[in-house]
Amino acid sequence: MLNLFPSDATDPANAIWIDLYDPTPDEVQKVEKALSLDIPERKELEEIESSSRLQFEDDVLQLSTPVSAHGDEEGPTPVGFVLTEKALVTIRYTEMHAFEATAHYCNKKAHGLTSSEVFISLVEGMVDYGADMLEEIGVHLNRMSREAFNRYSRPPKRGIKRQTRLLREALVDIGNTGDKLSQIRESMLALQRIAPFVREKAEHWMKEEMQARLKTVERDIKSLADFEVHLSNKVQFLLDAVLGFINTEQNDIFKVLTIASVVGIPPTFIASMYGMNFHDMPEYTWHYGYEWGLFLIVLSTVLPIIWFKMRGWW
Repeated sequence: MLNLFPSDATDPANAIWIDLYDPTPDEVQKVEKALSLDIPERKELEEIESSSRLQFEDDVLQLSTPVSAHGDEEGPTPVGFVLTEKALVTIRYTEMHAFEATAHYCNKKAHGLTSSEVFISLVEGMVDYGADMLEEIGVHLNRMSREAFNRYSRPPKRGIKRQTRLLREALVDIGNTGDKLSQIRESMLALQRIAPFVREKAEHWMKEEMQARLKTVERDIKSLADFEVHLSNKVQFLLDAVLGFINTEQNDIFKVLTIASVVGIPPTFIASMYGMNFHDMPEYTWHYGYEWGLFLIVLSTVLPIIWFKMRGWW
């Protein structure tokens, strides 16, 4: 899809912002012909080297960054920028709130719009989106932390099986949260490199007001990076805590099995001893021989249980 801004622009040649949303080859060719620019393909935008993501040649900036969007199960998708003094071309493959908000702003302002202003508005929107995502993750981690130490630290009331299922669900939830956090970190890292690069290369034609806004973006990204480190540490802490609860639960299960096996040894020994069927065993001729053997089996079972109970193992 080819979108032109301001909305009264009829051709890419007289538009300030050309937004290519999952473009077709014909749309890309049309923009390249109108602006005499090379539009990078998706494969080029997915390159991870800094030299590929940050390019400057003949007063043309080519930039790319991975961005995560709500509801995008496939992870981050690349977003590309081709920025010149007169025009901005964006290439994206998913819907993004920052683009919708900037499009509304461009249509509202219309006159006096510059390519650098549109670019900075998009970057600010992406940073704001990242901040909102980090806030959501922070709230989610706080809730998980309370659940971990209020629910899982107490003995299970509805059986070990349910407790195990809850711990497994918590472990999966922590893993998914850590994955989302790493995606945001990747996006913030790319934007952190883009902002100073653009400010340096476009200094001779970018207004001071726009440069000041870029500096503010850099400060915001730095503060978000610090907050992201804090959240990453919390994810690791919760992961260690849940794994600790799982290990404790497994140890409790092994303890019960160990006690059961130890309790079963003495009566098994007595029963096997009297089951040898030797002729000269005096208990066979006793009137109460059966009761005596049964008494020994019960006694040898009860005594270990009492001992374990006194030791606090059960």
